[in-house]
Amino acid sequence: MGARPKRILPGFGLSLGFTLLYLSLLVLIPLSGLVLKTMTLSWDQFLDTVTAPRVLAAYRLSFLAAAAAATINAVFGLLVAWVLVRYPFPGRALVDGLVDLPFALPTAVGGLALTAVYAGNGWMGRFLEAHGLKVVFTPLGIIAALTFIGLPFVVRTVQPVLQELSSEVEEAAATLGATRWQTLIRITLPGVAPAVLTGFALAFARALGEYGSVIFIAGNMPMQTEITPLLIMSKLEQFDYAGATAIAVVMLAASFLLLLTINLIQWRSQRHQTTP
Repeated sequence: MGARPKRILPGFGLSLGFTLLYLSLLVLIPLSGLVLKTMTLSWDQFLDTVTAPRVLAAYRLSFLAAAAAATINAVFGLLVAWVLVRYPFPGRALVDGLVDLPFALPTAVGGLALTAVYAGNGWMGRFLEAHGLKVVFTPLGIIAALTFIGLPFVVRTVQPVLQELSSEVEEAAATLGATRWQTLIRITLPGVAPAVLTGFALAFARALGEYGSVIFIAGNMPMQTEITPLLIMSKLEQFDYAGATAIAVVMLAASFLLLLTINLIQWRSQRHQTTP
């Protein structure tokens, strides 16, 4: 029996042990407590809680708004990253810093700012409502808030990939007769597609759990503008802890399955690109 190959870096067992301990304390044990609290409900009580019309409406709004915001960020985040990487212009460092502003600001501040701007008497809201488009206290306002907090995830994920994607390859394609659209579709987009998908997944996951920026602009109207995190907070304020954890468990399971699917698609895409 051959000797076991030695690793270049020592301490794998110790590092793995600390990693598992860290993840257990911060992720696995709290989530296990969430499931155990939900198990205080009977199966019928659990189903009645998570399938109530108000809860289903909150689930539907949460996932649709998060998907819409993540899709918008995937498109415009790629565009912002492209401009920042490919084109030098005055003030580029300032624009690059503004991308991280949603990271630095408390989410409640972002929600207040959006509400002030898009309210009926706000700078943008006054103009939009005059043309029949209301933002505040509508699902559109929720999408705007989720787009605001999710943009940096896409830009910061795509930006390093674009920096590593040499422009010389694009120039070579142009010298061989490829048009700009052919170069974009056949060379640039396939190279950044996994990063865009990763940014989409991060923005989507962040939007699903967002609370602070949405609470002001949504209005928290049941069956209309009440997202799942707001509903969970309402349950907690009513001391319905089991009901809140039941809704959270369903949200957790659905989010995990969606993110797992996105990661599998990304893995297959990367594998297809590396396969000769």
